Amino acid sequence: MPKHVRTGIRELAVIGDRRTVAVVAADGSIPWYCPGRFDRPSLFAALLDDEKGGAWAFEVPSARPAGRAYIEDSAVLETRLELATGHFSVTDWMPMGPDCPRSICRLFSAPPEAVGVVVRPAPNYARDAADLRTDQGGVCINGNWWLYSSEDLEIDDGAIHFELPPGKETWAVLADAPIAPPSRADVQRWLDGTLAEWRGIASRITYHGPFERQVAQSLRALRLLTYGESGGIVAAATTSLPEVPGGSRNYDYRYVWMRDAGMIASALVRAGSTGPDERLFLDFICGSKQEVDDKPLLPPFLSLDSEPAPDESRIELSGFADSRPVRIGNGANDQLQLDGFANVLLAAKLIYGRHDTREHWETVRQIADFLVDNWHQPDYGIWEEHESRQYTASKVIVSCGLRYLADFAEERQQADRWLGAVQKIDQYVAEHCLTADGAYAVFAGSDAVDVSAALFPTWGYCEAEAPEMLATIDALERDYCRGHLYWRHLEELERFGEGAFLAGTIWVAQYWIIRNDLDRTRQILEAALEYSNDLGFFAEEADPDSGTMLGNFPQTFVHASFIGAVIDYRTAMQGRPGEPT
Repeated sequence: MPKHVRTGIRELAVIGDRRTVAVVAADGSIPWYCPGRFDRPSLFAALLDDEKGGAWAFEVPSARPAGRAYIEDSAVLETRLELATGHFSVTDWMPMGPDCPRSICRLFSAPPEAVGVVVRPAPNYARDAADLRTDQGGVCINGNWWLYSSEDLEIDDGAIHFELPPGKETWAVLADAPIAPPSRADVQRWLDGTLAEWRGIASRITYHGPFERQVAQSLRALRLLTYGESGGIVAAATTSLPEVPGGSRNYDYRYVWMRDAGMIASALVRAGSTGPDERLFLDFICGSKQEVDDKPLLPPFLSLDSEPAPDESRIELSGFADSRPVRIGNGANDQLQLDGFANVLLAAKLIYGRHDTREHWETVRQIADFLVDNWHQPDYGIWEEHESRQYTASKVIVSCGLRYLADFAEERQQADRWLGAVQKIDQYVAEHCLTADGAYAVFAGSDAVDVSAALFPTWGYCEAEAPEMLATIDALERDYCRGHLYWRHLEELERFGEGAFLAGTIWVAQYWIIRNDLDRTRQILEAALEYSNDLGFFAEEADPDSGTMLGNFPQTFVHASFIGAVIDYRTAMQGRPGEPT
């Protein structure tokens, strides 16, 4: 069998059931799939090793991608392929709703010619050999998964093969448990039920205004990466897609970061959510409180069990674009990340204000008290650098979080304690966290700036035209900008040593909204959108030299940032007739 042909990140799409996802390439192959849950071991990992990673692919050398689209606002994907003699399509979904098996369903339209299909499993990140045997009307894979099809299945050389005959509609189902061999009517019923489930989920938010299609696509990305059983939203669906091609900045993002809580809750609340998703996300975060004396109140990121994510280990795969190591788990779990705690306060403030609640108040209060006691500590910052420092963005967001939460304090003494810390933090920033040019430094004593400072006016820390912000923006434009894209500052890399940082680019657009320069805002947003794909998915970064997308995919932090910026853009446009939408 020919090996799976690796595609670029831009060619990827995602289907899911709010437990896990499968990545579908534009050629109809499935090169990444972790059955059961986002962070479980993969069954297909050709995305990270096209020789041994395993995939579900077609064996038609003449097949060419011919477009794809989701049905309605669902995660049901239709991929069209052009063959030498005509077209056919694949409809992919993961069933949701009552009486649906946990599975991947694939419905194949009648092809104009015979199409070979091969399913080559590579369990446990290709560390386990595939054990295939005929069982219960299908093929059992390692005693854990079962493949069923309308066509005859053959086992050969560690793979399962079947053929789609010309002129006949066919289907296949890869299930997490044995089921009665399904009929065409079963497959249709699961499709109809899944579309109904997605209609209900999508109805919780209705956005109209500028960039309407792109906002809808970003909302789909957030929904796809939500673990429905607990409300946790993972940072991305993948691990080890490189920030620097051929380099070692390859990390596992299949966990829930505290720092994402504020950005994601803000995006959902301000886009008009009726409440379930952001409130369940707060439930998840606050439910992970650690009752251990020598540990911070909350870890910086969590597994979907509401436990600290596992420590980092390495997998012997060749890596996407030969970028190694391939990592699972994450080695930053013991870091103090003050911005993560503060982001939980921002999320709580938004939810309390929108829904007039005080849910999880005891945990939120403890987070505020923890920050009062620890704001002065060096931490590892928003970018999880390898050395702890007095990062300016960490101080600023703690100040904002405490100030906002004081509005909800139960008693005056409590509010005064939090506001007293705010005064000390603001004084520290003013005295220690400015560059020689008067800009906000990336950390105390540095003469560099970071794109995270673009958020300071959005958080309400300072005015957009404060002298410190004007100096910061000047430095960003001079040293960290190319063609309306912006880079972050990393101590461990030279300037422009990685791709343009898309969330940071969008934060700068949001800054210019506050300055009421909507032309510049739109130019920056459109520059960022050049690095979303045809289905509206963002990865973490972009390489403007090659036009490629970089980093793990899809990236919820970027999607949430985009939604927030567009909401602000729409608000700023109100009362300005004739503006393009």
